[in-house]
Amino acid sequence: MENNEKTKTAASQVDAQERLKTAAIGMASNIKLHATGSGGEKGTSEVADKELVEKTIKDWPAMSKKSAEQTMEAYGPPNEVAPSRLTWYYNKPWKRTVVFRDEIPHDFPQPHSDVIEQFIDYQVPPEKFSEIAKFDGSVIVERTKGEVSARCDMEAANILALNMMHEIVTGKKTAAEARELYTEQTAAYVMNKPAPYAEQFQFDLQTEEKFDTDETTLQDVAITETIKKTKEKLGLD
Repeated sequence: MENNEKTKTAASQVDAQERLKTAAIGMASNIKLHATGSGGEKGTSEVADKELVEKTIKDWPAMSKKSAEQTMEAYGPPNEVAPSRLTWYYNKPWKRTVVFRDEIPHDFPQPHSDVIEQFIDYQVPPEKFSEIAKFDGSVIVERTKGEVSARCDMEAANILALNMMHEIVTGKKTAAEARELYTEQTAAYVMNKPAPYAEQFQFDLQTEEKFDTDETTLQDVAITETIKKTKEKLGLD
């Protein structure tokens, strides 16, 4: 017999007082971040021990291991090591690079596995999200953080994908046109022919973070006042 009972989430078990405390702390944090401009992912400047990295990736799948080795050759050891991933922060031109142990199968433009995700600061207008998704499901837009990442099997493919993303955002190409050029440039790069879109960014990268913090829609006075009073009780002003 099928068990239809839903597993209780942690959220469903938080009591009323804790819910208010969390909302109050969140409001205080938001105010501080807006005032100081100190938001965003900072990462770490520490560098991982090379022997630890080699031990970690020793039994990884071939593509993941190859990507990790290539990335280390280009940028040195990662800043963080976990059993399932390696992370580099500010390995220019990238804001962040993550090589994953676990692969995701991807058949565009040819069969491969996605193992390396690389991030840049870039604000995509919301009306362009759908067109980017039509182009490539491995280009990920994070509206609030003001980031875009590409996830593929090698850095060249990520550079190419982000160049196509920019072409779509600026209205130079449709998703279909971007897919066509992406396919052509991938073939050229693999065969060691000129492939400028896969080798260099064709646009200037942002030099600072720009968040899209959206707008406040919860305008209920009673709720807002209750949260503010809780914030005061917690000494968060």
